[in-house]
Amino acid sequence: MLKHIRFTSNLCNLLSITEQLIHEKGCKKTTLQDIIQRSGLSKGAIYHYVRSKDELFGLILQIKMEKINDEFLKEKENETGLEGPLHAISNGMKYVTDEADVTNNIFIYLLGRKEEPAIADILSHIYEHSIQLSVSWIEAGQRAGVIADTLDANQTAMMFMTFSYGLRVRAMIDPSSMSDASQEFHELMRNTLRKS
Repeated sequence: MLKHIRFTSNLCNLLSITEQLIHEKGCKKTTLQDIIQRSGLSKGAIYHYVRSKDELFGLILQIKMEKINDEFLKEKENETGLEGPLHAISNGMKYVTDEADVTNNIFIYLLGRKEEPAIADILSHIYEHSIQLSVSWIEAGQRAGVIADTLDANQTAMMFMTFSYGLRVRAMIDPSSMSDASQEFHELMRNTLRKS
C-alpha cells in the first residue's frame, strides 16, 4: 500500500531514474536491480520508500496527481473564479498526451496485472486517492460559490476519473488522436461544473 511520502533528494533521484529506465526499457523489462545500479541507492534505501518495483511505479502515478493538486491549490489562491483552477487541472492532464511521459505505460502495465493482490491494492489506492483529490477540488469550488451545491461531488469525480482513464488508454492505442485531449478534458470539466 502506498503511503504519504516526504520528498528528499534521494526520492526525487529515485523517481527520475525510474522514469528514465521505463522510457528506455519499458515497465516489464525495468528491474529493481536496474534501478539500484543506476540510482546508486541500496535496496534498503529504496525499501525505505516502497516495498517493490511495482509500488515504486504506483508512487510515480500518485506523485503526478499530487503535482496537479499543487497547481490547483496555487490557482485557487490566486483566482476566485472557476477558470484558473480548471486550467491547472487540464494542464496537469497534458502528461496523458505526452509520449515522453511514462505514466500511461505504468498505468497500462499495472492494470494488466491487477489480478495480483499487491497490484490490485496499488491500483485501488491510486484510484481512491485520485477520487479524493477530485472531490476536494469540486467541493472547494462549491464553497467558493463557482460550482453549484447541487452537484454530487463524488459522482462527478468518478465521471472525471473515467474520462481521464479513457484518455490514458486512447493515448496508448492512438497517440495521434491526442492533440486536443487536454482541451477536451477542460471543456468537459467546464461544462459539467459551470454554475447555471
